[in-house]
Amino acid sequence: MRRVHILVLLALAVLLLAGGRLAGADFSDATYVASSSNRGTVNAAADWTAPDVTLAAPSSPLQGTVTLTATATDAQSGIASVEFQYVAPGGSSWVTACIDTTAPFTCDWNTRLGADGGYQLRARATNGASYVTITDGVSVTVANNVLIVLGNPGDVVRGSVPLSTTIYNGGLSIWTITIQYAPAGTTNWKALCSPLGSLLGCTWSTGSFTNDAYDLRAVASSGLTTITSATISDVLVDNAAPTVTMTDPGSPLSGTVTLSATATDAGSGVSQVVIEGAPASGSYRTLCTITATPYSCRVATTTLTDGAWSFRATATDAAGNARTSTVIGSRVIDNTVSSVSVDDPGAYLRSTVAVTAQAASTAGVTSVRIQRSVAGANSWTDLCTDATAPYSCGWDTTTVADGSYDLRAILLDARGQTTTSAVVAGRRVDNSVLRAVDVQAANGGGTVGRIDQGDTLTLTYSERVTTGSVSAGWTGSALPVTLRVRDGNLLGTGNLGDTVDVLRSGTALPLGSVALRGDYVKSSRTLSFNATMSSTTVTVDGVERTVVTVTVGTLAAGSGSRTATTLAALVWTPSATVTSAASGRACSVVPATETGVTDRDF
Repeated sequence: MRRVHILVLLALAVLLLAGGRLAGADFSDATYVASSSNRGTVNAAADWTAPDVTLAAPSSPLQGTVTLTATATDAQSGIASVEFQYVAPGGSSWVTACIDTTAPFTCDWNTRLGADGGYQLRARATNGASYVTITDGVSVTVANNVLIVLGNPGDVVRGSVPLSTTIYNGGLSIWTITIQYAPAGTTNWKALCSPLGSLLGCTWSTGSFTNDAYDLRAVASSGLTTITSATISDVLVDNAAPTVTMTDPGSPLSGTVTLSATATDAGSGVSQVVIEGAPASGSYRTLCTITATPYSCRVATTTLTDGAWSFRATATDAAGNARTSTVIGSRVIDNTVSSVSVDDPGAYLRSTVAVTAQAASTAGVTSVRIQRSVAGANSWTDLCTDATAPYSCGWDTTTVADGSYDLRAILLDARGQTTTSAVVAGRRVDNSVLRAVDVQAANGGGTVGRIDQGDTLTLTYSERVTTGSVSAGWTGSALPVTLRVRDGNLLGTGNLGDTVDVLRSGTALPLGSVALRGDYVKSSRTLSFNATMSSTTVTVDGVERTVVTVTVGTLAAGSGSRTATTLAALVWTPSATVTSAASGRACSVVPATETGVTDRDF
């Protein structure tokens, strides 16, 4: 179940007030909000809570008139209505079956008015304050006539795949069943297994098929009667394992080190990479599991035994195919001597940040000196010298110019010997006033977790921007644009790296990109939606901010939309092309992470 707030102004007020601070900027709790185009105070409803609603799942198959039942409650403003909706076989839009305004909430649904086949059902509850909660979809089968249904084997398959069929209302007739396949998007149907006679399934040996997408269907015949199931589209056969290479971490290893691998997969995409290590006299153990690029992790070698180690990486794709890299062997871990490393303070730094180091020496640590340098210059300036663990500095980044910096630490032991850490390279200092502060996606009444018409994407800047720097001549009024959604495997970010950007006349606008951190589109696909972009100005404690809202329209091009099930926070990486209306300075490129409760977006 997901609660969907449909009052846009109220959602904006909650965004500005939540947590007392907006990500990436130091502001006190918001006390006033205004709009630049039509300035006025935002008034909150007395009821801030969406209702609770549950749909009772009816038993399949359904025939004739079926009573649907939902339970809905709201302690504040009560339930105004419960709407029962369905998606018909082959459809994509939710259709209202009936609306009930009085508990108990029921709906007498005449299934004979529609086609037989698979349906999705849901309930949509609205309370007295106009908040809406929508249940997740429930899958049912309607069978008022003779119907054959082919079970869905999944979006991605490999090896031997069981296929099954079900015949409804077949009576005492003897049915001959054939399961067929065709290259996806064609009608070149061929028998996959036939005839099945009284059997209702078979095993699909995908190893004899080219790795590609296929459509599936089942056909049943009895005498002069032939019935065909709904088509299951775009089933990807993937029997090819990913390619994977373990990166040599070097030797000797001490302190905290980075272990990494490279992995690619042209079929269903890399699902995860597991990096393992084994001592000379032991078995392999998992050091880290990574699900998104870059496939790397930081490992504290102090938790491992000293001596010779071997390292390897295993990549697994979404189909379950796996391959293990060539072993990198005879790498020595040695923490018995002095070791020092700088903890990564993060890719983007502003204001005062803590820079810490880890240090150890069998002779004893006298002090640790932490230094910085302009990236690549190898000209080091001391940040501090600390003689007591934990070794750390408070670095006021406003004392240096914005840009990329390297960090390192130097350990002085009790013998007077020094050890220099590896460099933590390319940490970006960015104290720009104009920056991204939040990104939000809202459901517009369609399927939760699926990008549909009416959904919105909202980008909030820390101050007012020059709208003409977003798109030439734009004043902030409604502007036709294209919302592009690309699968992460096209961008090298993996299955959960699907990304959104906004285009005008085929060219990407400098709003940057939004990482959805979920699987919203099938592997290697691109979707384009007609959309409308507009901007408003809100005032928070005297500071004017620009809010850009992109409203999703109809699908313009592409296929393969998915319903994401992952709970994740969006990450917006803005562009430096957008400029401040007050100072003309470029926007920071520091990413902003979606605030609020982690949820399924759109």
